[in-house]
Amino acid sequence: MNKKKYYFIAIGGVGMSGLAKYLLENGCDVSGSDVCDSKYVQKLKKMGATVHIGHSAQNVPEGAVVIASSAIRDTNPEIIRAKELGLPIYHRSDLLAEISREGKFFLGYSGTHGKTTTSGLSSYVLEKAGLKPSYVVGGIIPELETNAHCQDGKFFAAELDESDGTIVKYVPNICVVNNLEADHLDFYKNGLESILETFEKFISKMPDDGVVLVNNDCEASKGLHGHKTMTFGLADGADYVAKNICYNEDCTTFDVYFKGEFLTDLKIILKGKHNVYNALSVLASLHQAGVDLDLVKPHFATFSGMGRRFQKVGEFDGIEIYDDYAHHPTEIKATLSAAANFKNKHIVAVFQPHRYSRLKNLWNEFLGAFDGVDRVVVTDVYAASEDPIEGINAERFVSVLSEKQIPCEYIAGDMASVAKELFPSLRSGDVVIGLGAGTINALGKELLKLSDEVSKVGH
Repeated sequence: MNKKKYYFIAIGGVGMSGLAKYLLENGCDVSGSDVCDSKYVQKLKKMGATVHIGHSAQNVPEGAVVIASSAIRDTNPEIIRAKELGLPIYHRSDLLAEISREGKFFLGYSGTHGKTTTSGLSSYVLEKAGLKPSYVVGGIIPELETNAHCQDGKFFAAELDESDGTIVKYVPNICVVNNLEADHLDFYKNGLESILETFEKFISKMPDDGVVLVNNDCEASKGLHGHKTMTFGLADGADYVAKNICYNEDCTTFDVYFKGEFLTDLKIILKGKHNVYNALSVLASLHQAGVDLDLVKPHFATFSGMGRRFQKVGEFDGIEIYDDYAHHPTEIKATLSAAANFKNKHIVAVFQPHRYSRLKNLWNEFLGAFDGVDRVVVTDVYAASEDPIEGINAERFVSVLSEKQIPCEYIAGDMASVAKELFPSLRSGDVVIGLGAGTINALGKELLKLSDEVSKVGH
């Protein structure tokens, strides 16, 4: 894979665009295609990539290495053409694995939840500390305004995705396993058991001096065996423990103990208990990597969170709008529990279920994710290329959720339609939180557009 010409099918995705950026910074010839234009596509074009909108056989150049994600099917015209030309076709995980083997100290961040935040936080504090890290993560890092960078420092940090089993291709020096839980059940047919088998295989390939940092408060992840396993958590008994946690409205502070001894104190502006785990695991990984903690510590307090992770996207008339990628019941619970820190606010959760298979397999867990929320709005399911499943839809979900005495309603249509119906009922003091991995991220923009229109009419 040392060829200098690469062609990405679906280059505009957050993961694929990061890899494309990394190659461009390495002086490679990069081209690709996507079904629509986007900010990621625009950035790649500015960096010198050739990007076609729409998939077509004639887009594929001769002599290129073709990179495709799991979402690309064998019937895609560009895949068919690549095979006709005899081009090597790699999954994006093969390319990331190749990049990670280029001689740097490899920090990997994995687990069912938190891997984008932890990989982004690690990259951010190393960057801010002047250590010139290289990184490829699954979201835009605030201030750095990128999801990938190739530099000449010692460290390479990356988000390691387990959703399709490809995590076994990576061999990091240090790996964080934030937590493990049943998810991606379209791939992991035996649920958690299959996920644990995959992680055991992954860990078994790590170098003898490798370190696996696992969450000691998560039953599944703390059961992992294999190489040099170390633990982090909030309860005594872990190697790295967060103590004296103080949740304030504008920040969270805590002390970090290593093997029973005080190591350092830490301040973060990320909300919620789950972000204490995230920050603790990153600090532990950097400590194990031999990084001077005094260099990175101040920057934990300036990290405002990854794009689409409890991200404030707007405000009007005393109404705040947030966007969050949460699409698993545990993530939704974590986000809504962090929202509970808002004092005297009315929380409006707008949930777009992501995939029929996930809604079906985790139906009861989703029903239990909205306790204590003032109002829940459920939109149509975002199919993500799946076919509908009979009886698994937003209307039925709302009908069952309402039996739990949770104020909820179903709003049909695209995000512009949802915003239009929701807008007139919003009041000062409302906090609207969009939840999901589909098109829900457009909700804030649509609500702000409606607010602008009302202002213009008012004048």
